[in-house]
Amino acid sequence: MINYKGVILKRFYNADFVVYDKIIVEVKSQSVIIDANYKQAINYLAVSNLTVGLILNFGEDSLTFNRVILT
Repeated sequence: MINYKGVILKRFYNADFVVYDKIIVEVKSQSVIIDANYKQAINYLAVSNLTVGLILNFGEDSLTFNRVILT
């Protein structure tokens, strides 16, 4: 179980990739990156105590990506 802010979470988070134990990478295949994707990445960062995430989207005409920073 994961302890987040003193609360034991009932579920595990499943990031697509964790690179060098520092960066969470979320891979999407959608027409556009939406707010829910950012919220998901921020939640994964908060739970894992990491600060940097990437959202990669292969669903558009060319690869798009966005960096997410938890401060």
